[in-house]
Amino acid sequence: GQDRSSNETYIQVASKGWSLPAENLRSAIAKSLSLRESLLRYAHAFLIQSSRTALINGHSKIEERLARWLLMVHDRGEGNKIYLTHEFLATMLGARRPGVTTALQMLEYRGLVHARRGEITIVDRAGMIKLTHGAYGEEEQRYFGLASA
Repeated sequence: GQDRSSNETYIQVASKGWSLPAENLRSAIAKSLSLRESLLRYAHAFLIQSSRTALINGHSKIEERLARWLLMVHDRGEGNKIYLTHEFLATMLGARRPGVTTALQMLEYRGLVHARRGEITIVDRAGMIKLTHGAYGEEEQRYFGLASA
């Protein structure tokens, strides 16, 4: 195994995170079958969701991708407010910032969100899910089922 990940990880919204040396994690996995099984379930769920995201990013409009991404952030957070900038959303969606601004305005016009500088409030979650045209739902439920089992 390698000592370092080739990826950089950061917390996208206000939250807590932990890090530990790779050797400590390997040792804990070797000692705990339940930890190993939980991490394998999480890795499987993450792979499914990542594959689905790649597919959706290639075939969906920016409004649908934005709605899906905001729903996934909402799933993992507390409350209806999400504190993110348009620039950050553009990075996450692989889009230009003006495109994200236009997409957010469209979501707001439809009454799905309320957007202010650096803050987005989910107003109509069911409407957001409908807007994704099936791009959100089944895989996310599978993700939570596998990751939390």
